[in-house]
This record gives sequence, structure tokens and C-alpha cells, in this order.
Amino acid sequence: MDKIKIIGAREHNLKNISLEIPKNKLIVCTGISGSGKSTLAFDTLYAEGQRRYIESLSSYARQFLDRVGKPDVDKIEGLTPAIAIDQKTTSKNPRSTVGTITEIYDYLRLLYARIGVQHCHLCGKPISKMSAQDIITQVLKLPEGSKIVILAPLVREKKGSFADILESLRHKGYVRAMIDGVMVRLDEEIDLSKTKKHTLKVVIDRLIIKDDNHDRVAQDVEKALKESYGEVEIEIQNHDEVGMADKLIHYSEHSACFDCKVSFDPLEPLSFSFNSPKGACSECDGLGIRYALDYDKIIDSELPIEKGAIKIVYGFNKGYYFTFLKAFCAAEGISITAPFYALEEYQKKAILHGSVDEVEFKWQDHPIKRVWPGIVRIAYDIFKDEKDLADYMSEKPCNICNSHRLKRESLAVRVAQKGIGDVISMPLKDSYAWFADPKTFDGLSDQNAMIAAPILNEIRERLFFLFDVGLGYLSLSRDARTISGGEAQRIRIASQIGSGLTGVMYVLDEPSIGLHERDTLKLIRTLRSLQEKGNTVIVVEHDKETIENADYIVDIGPGAGKFGGNVVFAGTLEEMKQSNTLTADYLSGRKQIKYFYRREQKEWMAINNVTLNNITNLSVKIPLHNFVCVTGVSGSGKSSLILQTLLPVTREILNHARKINRVAGVEVEGLEKLDKVIYLDQSPIGRTPRSNPATYTGVMDEIRNLFTKTKEAQIRGYTASRFSFNVKGGRCEKCQGEGEIKIEMHFLPDIMVKCDSCHGSRYNLQTLQVEYKGKTISDVLNMSVGEALEFFAPIPKIKAILQTLSDVGLDYITLGQNAVTLSGGEAQRIKLAKELSRRDTGNTLYILDEPTTGLHFDDVNRLTKVLHNFVELGNSVLVIEHNLDMIKNADYIIDMGPEGGSGGGLLVAQGNPEEVAESWEKTGSFTGKYLALELNRL
Repeated sequence: MDKIKIIGAREHNLKNISLEIPKNKLIVCTGISGSGKSTLAFDTLYAEGQRRYIESLSSYARQFLDRVGKPDVDKIEGLTPAIAIDQKTTSKNPRSTVGTITEIYDYLRLLYARIGVQHCHLCGKPISKMSAQDIITQVLKLPEGSKIVILAPLVREKKGSFADILESLRHKGYVRAMIDGVMVRLDEEIDLSKTKKHTLKVVIDRLIIKDDNHDRVAQDVEKALKESYGEVEIEIQNHDEVGMADKLIHYSEHSACFDCKVSFDPLEPLSFSFNSPKGACSECDGLGIRYALDYDKIIDSELPIEKGAIKIVYGFNKGYYFTFLKAFCAAEGISITAPFYALEEYQKKAILHGSVDEVEFKWQDHPIKRVWPGIVRIAYDIFKDEKDLADYMSEKPCNICNSHRLKRESLAVRVAQKGIGDVISMPLKDSYAWFADPKTFDGLSDQNAMIAAPILNEIRERLFFLFDVGLGYLSLSRDARTISGGEAQRIRIASQIGSGLTGVMYVLDEPSIGLHERDTLKLIRTLRSLQEKGNTVIVVEHDKETIENADYIVDIGPGAGKFGGNVVFAGTLEEMKQSNTLTADYLSGRKQIKYFYRREQKEWMAINNVTLNNITNLSVKIPLHNFVCVTGVSGSGKSSLILQTLLPVTREILNHARKINRVAGVEVEGLEKLDKVIYLDQSPIGRTPRSNPATYTGVMDEIRNLFTKTKEAQIRGYTASRFSFNVKGGRCEKCQGEGEIKIEMHFLPDIMVKCDSCHGSRYNLQTLQVEYKGKTISDVLNMSVGEALEFFAPIPKIKAILQTLSDVGLDYITLGQNAVTLSGGEAQRIKLAKELSRRDTGNTLYILDEPTTGLHFDDVNRLTKVLHNFVELGNSVLVIEHNLDMIKNADYIIDMGPEGGSGGGLLVAQGNPEEVAESWEKTGSFTGKYLALELNRL
């Protein structure tokens, strides 16, 4: 059984295919977008592997697991246990970090709880907890001849006369005490002031450290610990003579700082958990961030108060507060005609935070006398019960824990002189180097070294695998929500390598997404290590390097959607290059992606003074009316520069967006040459089965209007709403226009069955009696874009929208396809088509984030042509990209780097592709290096 045999696979668009795949090899499934690659790998192979495993469990256990339906396949032989590593498993929980999802943080918590040295979070001094025997041993280690006084501290800096304590000490037979630093005899009259703070210690004994006194010292220390409930102080009277730096040494059986009067709980792993009240910062509840009013959002500093500088008290229904504010300014002598920025700092502070003096003013002819509460308080009063306050707030780092999420007491614990906050903030490559250096933990005691050894081995191994898959720029504290799909996959791949499993079938979905060409070989090496452990690794991939390094290639096609679903090739790379498939044409060089416009750079916009994440005080010029690619290795600062800096500013200025999250200090020049900005990302076009390409692009509205003009519809008096499956009237009410009904099956998978009333058509019988050219509205929704384009060719409005979908390579999707089933790349291209279908005014800035994700070479070819057409119309296109086929076709390249994380954030190279390629040795540009190799192949 050295092969997996698939017989009669018909899931989705697969055409009853049969295929043999070798086991324990690296296999790549490729083909154009929508051809059926993922259906074969995930919906057939992985789904059947999961189903068989779950079926082996008891019915009781199955009800707690995600149920997997049986794929539409006759038989699969030789199937092994399956693990899927896809892009949709990234946690959206704000409490998830790279450290928690890799489980490295769990080991760190254990390490710090078991061998961490507590320090006072107020003064930074070490906190030691010792047993009585440990204290005796330490006292006996004092230099021979030390004259010591053994003291039991009873009162520390407290008011009172303490007559009862003094009387008790006399009764116990003690002779001396140390009161406020002065030695006194207890048989004398002692009168302490009740109104002053006092420190009282009883003298247990006075003696000299020598061999004869060891037993006496032990007895005295135990006596002192008993009197003071676990504390003892040793005063060395001749500390200078015996070479001791400290005159007074404090020992305790408790964890406490005696200078700051703070006690500490014993350390445990939960002390370092930001998901537990024992460890979480009380200010931010363990999130590392807190929401606070953003003054930039409530104040326009360029305007005077009378013209609306304070946005939240100016405008409709805000007259009372505006009148109150003007009265306050008049009373305090604050100008309401000068720009807000020109006011004195104390005046701004009074406006924001209020005053103590009452202000008189009239409102609706009634005299009112009130204390000005300040804009901040007013904001909370106005929006007390409204969500609108969120528009005026921003995420800010927690100033108590410095975004480390933990209590200050936990952050003060040290291992090898570093706190847990220091370790999780390092880039993974630095933390791996720190843990891997044997000198780091040289100072541990033998006992602690034994405790730490197995924990450190686990941490080192996991950090190494993360570093090895090209994620050295991430940190353990990185929020999981900010991780891309490709990064999440590589994290999971690293975890699987560490697990050491063999005999498993791993199914991966484009792990090269978001990966620079430089790091692709690292990824391939990692996949190889998984395969060499005795596993079958099946990768759905379009990356040329990954395909060329595969042991076996399965090409699905020849087209997409209903035109795909066949195995057009299965074999080795050399065999494939001899074949005549579309993929083989691009791999062999018979087809190439070449659109070398090389436009001139005449007009520019500039982003100045950017300081964000790993970028420090960077200024960059971007040419307008060009196709510009922003490149660089993962974590180099591309998204920080474009998506987090440029995009919010352009949205605010050009689109008049209300919600902004501007990076402080940034200036953008040249925006007056642009009309608007459009950002096209890969988020879904809808999250319910009711969303589909037809409704999103607006073609559905035109089609419904067309149906209302038919003779039958006019006779019946049907309006456009009759042909909507989202409202009552024309839709099937049994399934409410969804065409399917979900049947819950308890411990079996839930089943989606066709509605037995409308048979999946979504509409009622009366609506379906209206036809246009022999087709019902349901028939139209079931058409592919290609079929619909031909069918509606005489209707200009409908044809224009469908043509744009075809231009971006989406002929194969159906108009009514469930939005949830669309990939990120398909969703992005539908958004692109929607923009293409609009009347173009030119001077639009289009920003795209890795648009080649999930695209075959032929799809990249089409997309590149579409983007160049945008520029030909006078627009500016700005693309964050790693794909060399797109980068080499750009007019201009801005390359960030040179490395990721702390090693990035710099502008490494800029210019047209040839200039960047020719200067790579001088600039150190990794993009330039691989671009040079690519251009030399042409």
C-alpha cells in the first residue's frame, strides 16, 4: 500500500476522477483558480480521512466534535490519518498571541514559575523566600569574628505607644529592644508618642560568629522567626572591620519587600497567565491595550472653537453644550476665534478636563449656573448609551503593563536577568539565540538547572522550527489577529514538525502566501523535513519554486468551475514540462507574463516622517499614474507603510471617512492630484449564503429590472422586489430564499438538503412562471459568468458588469454562488470587477494587498493586464506584492527591508524593475537579487 487510490471522485466540480498518488512524497496539486484543486485535496482526501477517524469514536464523543460529511467519492484506498493546515484557522481572539498558539508561552510560564527570582516591582530589589535552615546557614556564613545582633522585627513604621507589646516582651524575659534605631533597655521607662510612627524590634541575642556559637546562632534565629512570624534581621556592628558592605541584613520565610512594605504571593504558572486574574494586568484585563478618547478625533486643531474645533459639541442637537462651552471660554478669557492649536496649554487643558468655578449662561431663556465638566466628561455623557463613542476612541498601549498584559509583580520576576515581558517582545530569531546560548543560564543553581532543563529543551526546539520556516521577525507577543494566513500556516507547520508524527497525510493550502522569494526555499526545506519523517505532504500551490521541487505533480483543469474538475496531468516535473497543459506552458517558458509599459514618473505623492512598528522617521516618494509594487521580505514594513500609514490618511482626506486611525506625525503630500482612494483586500464579499457575486456587483438589480419588463411580469404587476430572494413576495417562504434547509443530525454531520418546496430554485412557483428568453430568474442565478455574458450580450448595462468579471478571470463562477464558498483571491477579484464596472473618473488611487494570492500563472497574467488598464485610464495603482511575475511588470518598485522585524523598516531600493535588479549587490535588496534572476530568464 505505497499509494493512495482515489476512485470516482465527484465532489463539487470534480468529473468522476480516479487518481493514484504516491505515499510519503511531496505532492503539489496545481491548476487555474476554481479548477478543483482544493476540492480534491481538502474536500475529498482530507474530509474522508477526518470522517473515518471521527467514525471510529463513540457516538457520545462524536457529538462534541465538528462533524464531517462523507465526500462524494466511490472509494479511497490506502488513506492515512489526515491533518489539514489551511489559512482559515487564525484565531480572531484578542487574547491569542504567537506565544499562546505555538504553546511556547505555556512553557515560559512554567519556567518563570519554577525558577524565576521575584523582584519588587516598586524598587527592583530581589525578593527572597528562605526556610529557617536556609537562614541559619546564611548567618553562619558571615565572616569569622563578626559581632552581630539578632533582631526580631515586630512593628514597622506604625503609629501608637505599643505599651502592650513592650509589657509582653518584659514578661517573656527579653532585656533589650531596638526602637526607632536606638537600643533601649526594657526595664527602663519607655514612653512612645501615639501620634508618631515607630519601628520596634526585640533583641534576641548579641554574639560573635565563631565555631563555638553555631548552636546558639541556630537557636536564636529560630526564636526570632517565631517572635516575628517569619522574619529576622542581623545587624553587623563591625561590618567595616570584617569587610561586609551591608550593616543590616533582612531574612524572611515570606516573599515580601520590607523597604516598600509589599508582600508577594508564591509563584505559579497562573501568575504569568494574562487570561487569569492571578496574572492579568488589572488596567487592561490582560489585553495589553485599552480604549481611550482620541483627542485628534474630537478636536480639529486648525479650526477655532466658534467654527467647530470641538466636533462633538458642534452641529445638530448639540446647542446646549456649545452654548455652555462659549460661556466658559468667555468667563476664562479663552479666545473662540483663534485656531485651537494657538491656545495656551493650560487653556486647552481646562477645555478638555474642566474647572472648579461655576459659569453662568442662558439656555432657552432660562439662566443656568454650572461648573464646566470638560469635553472628556461631556463625551461620556453624550454617548453614554450609544455606540458612537467608539468613533472617537482609539486603541492605546496600556501604560501600566507596557502592552505585556501581565501584572507588574509578574513582570518583575527574572530568569537569567530577563523578565518574561522582555523575552516575549524579542523577535523570534533573537529569543532563539538567547535560549540557545549555553552561557545564558550559567548562573542557575544545580537544582534550578535540573528543573529548567526539560522546559528549555521544549522552548528551544519550538523556537528553532519557527525560525527555520522564515518567521524569525515575529515576536511571541504578536497579536494572532495581525498574522496573515500564510504566517499562520507556517506556524502550524513548525508545530507539526516538532510533534514528530509519522505516517500522516498533511494537506496544506498555499503555504507560500505572503512569503518572499528568498524564504520560499526555507519553506520547501521545511515541507521536505515533514515528508522525510515518513509523511505524505499534499500542497495546493501555484508557486513556481514549490512546484519545481515536488516529487509528484497533479494538475487539475483544463478550465475553472464546470470547465474544470479533470486530471489533465499527473507525474514528475520533467514529464510535466513535456505535456501541453496550461501550467506546463508557463513552467517551461512557452508562455510568459510580459507587460513592460515602463511609464515615466512625472507626478509624485510623498509620505513623510513615518514612525510605526519597525519603521523610524522614514520618508518615501510614490509616483502617481503608475503601476507601483511595494516589495520586501515578510515583516519588512510594507503593510506598516501603506495599510497602516498611507491608507487611513488618504481615506480621511480623499473619501472624508469619519473613522481614522492616523499615525501621529505623518505628513502626506500630493494628494490634491487624486480624487479618491479604493482599498481592495481579500475579506469576504458577504458572510451569509444570501450574498453572491450577482448581488455584490449590482448586476442582480439590472437583471431584476429586466425581468419586470417582460410581458408576463407586467400583466401580473410584478415589481423588481418580486425577483429578490431576500424579501417576502417572490421568494420561497419554506427556505426563505436560501434554496437549502439545514437538518440538524445530533452526533452525525448536519445535512444541507434542497428545499422540497422550490427544489433549490429559491423562488415560489408564481415567480418562476416569468421567463426572459426561456430562462427563469433561478436559471439566470445558476449560470456561470461566461454563460451569462453570452446570454445578456444585447443588454449593455448587464454585459458591462459581466465583462469585468470575465476580464479578471472569473468566467467560471456562477452568479448566485454562495459568498461563503469564495476564496480570498476570488473575493478580491469580484471587488476589482465591481470597481472596473463603475464609470471611471481617473485620478483614483487603488491599493491592493497581495492580489496574486491563490492565482495561477494564467490568472496573474490576466490580473496584471487589468491593473495596467487601470493606470492607462489615468489612475494610480499601489500593490503590496511578493509575486515576481507581477513585480517585474511594474512601472516602479519600492523595496522595504533589508530583513524583517527589527532588521527591517528601511527603504532599501526604488526605481523601475531593471534599476532595482541591477543594483541589488550595492543596495542589498533581496527583491533585486531574485528579480535579476527572473529578468535574465526572459
